[in-house]
Amino acid sequence: MSENPVPQPSEQSLESLVGEWLTVPDAAERLGVPLSRVRQLIADREVLAARIGERHVPAIPAKFFDESGPRPELRGTFTVLADGGMDDGEIIGWLFTPDPTLPVEGAPIDAIRAGHKTEIRRRAQELAF
Repeated sequence: MSENPVPQPSEQSLESLVGEWLTVPDAAERLGVPLSRVRQLIADREVLAARIGERHVPAIPAKFFDESGPRPELRGTFTVLADGGMDDGEIIGWLFTPDPTLPVEGAPIDAIRAGHKTEIRRRAQELAF
């Protein structure tokens, strides 16, 4: 990993940083698919999940989905950051941490959603290697 590792967000800060989360049943309902399909999306790393709340239930950031399902541009970014040594919590934290140097206001996830996937991947590669 780089000389300036990303600080590990606490469970509470990660939960508030992301804001809107979908539990596995909520995601299944939203997508109109069985629970097993959502669990497979997590296993295949098409989306990432973290354990949140008092009961530590697995949940997925709502911004990882668009109207049709998981945002396809995220998978490669997850891979780059994971290859650089980040765990899922760190990846989610990095994607949702506001960055004033981005081409759009907000966090890397907002830039990805606005069509700046290449810029975010470039930054992820610089961070990871």
